[in-house]
Amino acid sequence: MATAYRPYEPGTEPRGHLVPAALKAPFQARVWREFLYLVISLPMAILTFVYTITMIALGAGLLITFLGVPVLGAALAGCRALGVVERARARALLRLDVAEPEPVLGRRGGRGGKRGPVAWVGALLRSGTSWRHVIYALIHLPWAVFSFAFAIAFTSYGWGFATYPLWRWVFPRYVDEPGLQVFGDDHGRAFYLDTPFEITAACVVGVLVLLLTPWVMRALTSVDRILVAGLLGPSRLASRVWELESDRGTVVDTAAADLRRIERDLHDGAQARLVALAMDLGLAKEKLDEDPEAAAKMVDEAHGEVKLALQELRDLARGIHPAILTDRGLGPALSALSARCTVPVTVTVDLPQRPAPAIEGIAYFTVSELLQNISKHSGARTAEVDVWRTEDRVMLQITDDGQGGAGTSAGSGLAGLAERIDAVDGILVVNSPAGGPTTVTAELPWR
Repeated sequence: MATAYRPYEPGTEPRGHLVPAALKAPFQARVWREFLYLVISLPMAILTFVYTITMIALGAGLLITFLGVPVLGAALAGCRALGVVERARARALLRLDVAEPEPVLGRRGGRGGKRGPVAWVGALLRSGTSWRHVIYALIHLPWAVFSFAFAIAFTSYGWGFATYPLWRWVFPRYVDEPGLQVFGDDHGRAFYLDTPFEITAACVVGVLVLLLTPWVMRALTSVDRILVAGLLGPSRLASRVWELESDRGTVVDTAAADLRRIERDLHDGAQARLVALAMDLGLAKEKLDEDPEAAAKMVDEAHGEVKLALQELRDLARGIHPAILTDRGLGPALSALSARCTVPVTVTVDLPQRPAPAIEGIAYFTVSELLQNISKHSGARTAEVDVWRTEDRVMLQITDDGQGGAGTSAGSGLAGLAERIDAVDGILVVNSPAGGPTTVTAELPWR
């Protein structure tokens, strides 16, 4: 994920540094990048507007023939290509990172399921993203003209008047005028900035305009940010589809990992014990006639192995989805879970009714994993588990007084837990400073 860029915004500085920050703002690189963006926007907007109008009009006029459809497809493809340039320009000058929109997907056709040019053009014409690029090209030109004029006016007048005392000497020496002419008429009447008061007033006005310029640039480029992000980026529906596809992949991977874990636990635990039990019972059967006492001892040992195998199967089933969770709900299940924790745990569950079974299972698994981490790694003396409902969300909060230092870095157990919770539109937040305490908050949907 790209790192968000947060440039200086008026009013965000501490009160004691407000004046210095305001004085430095006109000289900041951000202001000049935004000025450059607004200046370049006009030629880019003219190019984009002329191309779009020409190609769309040509394609619409040729729709009476077969050539109109490919021309329209070329128009939309060109608009998407220009959108790439606009996103790159916004990324470089405005620090606005807009994701690429969804690609053009044509229907598979022909031999081998390849996409042909006809299917590709059809996909372009059906793509809402392509037409949003066209809308951007049409509405960006008037805004680019407006913002270009304001940017040039504020920058030139601000710096011009602020530095007027430094270049006023040009007028009497080379133009044969006492100073900068503010206005004049056909009757020979004119007003020049030539007295010390007028020169000082012009300089003060220039400084004020310069101090106002960063706010003006920020306001103008904010509209460009909205246009680029709203029309040239991925649609909300497409973003949601991609998010769901990613969540589906996470769910599939998690289910596959759970199946592998269950298979490994069965193979290395209960299955191995049952195989050994079968061998011991076979040996006991052979010695039953020859040495009844030895056979009875082997049967007694086999009985102990059966108990251990049953306990392992219970633990395995309890880790998947315990029966108490299905029968009695999250409160009793978490109480039974905390009783097996090596650290004293206080459980508080305040739910007016039971959430969806799938959410109950994820909540139980989350608390189970966190309590295991507390038992193994935290060094805590006590822990608390709080569960409650707020609006349409289930809130879990697990707190311990351990050594802290937990995090969701890649490869950690909490990272996998966060991915599992995110797959159902949940959130996992870890607050674990060095030295503790650790507070893990999980938010899950109610349904």
